[in-house]
Amino acid sequence: MKKEILKAIEAYETVILHRHVRPDPDAYGSQMGLAAIIRASFPDKNVYSVGEAEPSLAFLGELDTISDDVYHGALVIVCDTANTERIDDARYTQGDKLIKIDHHPNDDVYGDLIWVNTKASSCSEMITAFYEEFSDQLVLNGTAARLLYGGIVGDTGRFLYPSTTEETFRMAAKLVEFSFDRSALYQKLYEVPLNVMRLSGYIFEHFDLEENGAATIYISKEILSKFDCTAKQASNLVSSVENAKGLKAWLMFIEEKDEIRVRLRSKGPVINELAKEYRGGGHPLASGATVYTQTEVQEMRDKLIQLCDQYKKDL
Repeated sequence: MKKEILKAIEAYETVILHRHVRPDPDAYGSQMGLAAIIRASFPDKNVYSVGEAEPSLAFLGELDTISDDVYHGALVIVCDTANTERIDDARYTQGDKLIKIDHHPNDDVYGDLIWVNTKASSCSEMITAFYEEFSDQLVLNGTAARLLYGGIVGDTGRFLYPSTTEETFRMAAKLVEFSFDRSALYQKLYEVPLNVMRLSGYIFEHFDLEENGAATIYISKEILSKFDCTAKQASNLVSSVENAKGLKAWLMFIEEKDEIRVRLRSKGPVINELAKEYRGGGHPLASGATVYTQTEVQEMRDKLIQLCDQYKKDL
C-alpha cells in the first residue's frame, strides 16, 4: 500500500492534506509533516495543508487557505482521522483521488487507498516510517522532523503511554538527528495558561472516583465561563488525573453549545466499544464520544462502572 501511496503522490501536481477537527499535535504533525516531506521531495508540486486553525498549536505551523477550484484534479490525503464525520473541511471529497493514512481502528472504511496501522503509536510515526522506506526517493528536512517529532510526543504522552514501542523510539531517534530545538518544542507543547491551571484545580477537587476505579469529571458551560476556558482547553486536561491511585478508567464530560463532548481514557479496561455506542470511537484505551442529554451522561457513567467491575473480575 505504501508504494501505491508514493506513486499517487508522484503522479499528481496538486496534493491537499486534511486531518481531523479539534486537532491535537499528532493531527498537525502528521498532516503538515507529510506536506513538508512532499514539498522538499517535489519542489514543483502544489502542496496544501487545510482545516480550521487551532490557536494553541500555531507554534507548529500555519495552515493554507485555498479555493474550491484547487481540488479539481488534486490528490487528497487525510491523516489521523478514523471516520469521515471528523474530517476537517468537507471538501476532501472534491479531489480526484482520496488516501486515508491513520493509526486508529479502521471502522469507517473510506478512500481509494487506505493505509491503517493500529500498532503505530501515532500517525506521525507512520509518516516517519513512510519516509524511511522510500528515503532514496523522499527528502526529510528539519521542518518535517520537528513536526513529526511533536506529533509522536503528543500522542505518546512524552513516550509514557502503552502505545509507545521499540519502533516508536527508533523513529523518534531518526527525527532527533535534525537540529530543531526539542526543549523549546516541549515547552510549547506543555505550557499551560494560568486560567487553565486553575481549571485543573477544579477538576482535582471535583473528580469522582468509584471504589472499582471508574471515575467521571463533568465540566459545564458555566464552569468553562467561570475559568474563562474553551472546551478545547478543558479537553486537554483529560490526562491530568491519570496518576490518581486506584484509577482504572475515566470519562470527562465537557458541555459545548449544542452537545456534550466525552473524552474516555483507561489504564486497562477497553473503552472504545463504549465510545462507539455514543457516536464516537478511537483506541482501546483512548477514545472520544458525543452525547446530548443528562440521561446519556448517566448511562455512560453506569456502563463505565460495569466495565471496571468486569475488568476487576477478569484479572
